Amino acid sequence: MSTLLLRLEGPMQSWGTQSRFRDRDTGREPSKSGVIGLLCAALGRARSAPLGDLATLRMGVRVDREGTVSMDYHTSGAASPNDDLYGEKERAIISQRHYLADASFLVGLEGEDRLLRELLAALQWPRWQIYLGRKAFLPSKSLLLSDEPPVGPGLREEPLEMSLRTWPWMPDGSWRRDPPARLRLVLDAAPGSTMEIRNDVPISFEDRLFSLRNVTTKWVEVPR
Repeated sequence: MSTLLLRLEGPMQSWGTQSRFRDRDTGREPSKSGVIGLLCAALGRARSAPLGDLATLRMGVRVDREGTVSMDYHTSGAASPNDDLYGEKERAIISQRHYLADASFLVGLEGEDRLLRELLAALQWPRWQIYLGRKAFLPSKSLLLSDEPPVGPGLREEPLEMSLRTWPWMPDGSWRRDPPARLRLVLDAAPGSTMEIRNDVPISFEDRLFSLRNVTTKWVEVPR
């Protein structure tokens, strides 16, 4: 199996898995449904397209910068200034939208080399706009990592966990603060091997159907 590594970094990200209109949540790291949605945008797949090949990819996330959970207060649906009911609060729908600020993630996808090369090509020239959980949240740098030695390439012929453990922490030097004592890894796990279960494997984006996955969390030393 090969592993494709991606950098998900931007001023704001949001990876909700339990959102309702009035309360849009976010996880502390990218969800599998969010990452697969991003890949579908790059490939130009319609919401009704099958997702089986992408859903079977094993995913892992290394949290290089945890970020800060913040919340915006939104109103929508209020009457217009020309409406006789303008100003009535009951016409407005109030919602709270959570997001991660200043976070950075190294995401790994493990699977067949052919599929990963197809995804790599699509991410180089995405068909539709790529965003980090919400359309307003654009990445601040390319998702693709440098292929230059000694740290490259981003597509690696090695297992998922090894790739995430060994890729240098912030190799581009953009992170000027001291490194953390350790980094958090969140990895897909075999069914029954862990008590942490997440409902974020997409079956159909059109029908908003999802299935469960098991995940395990590990802590690793900061690679240099």
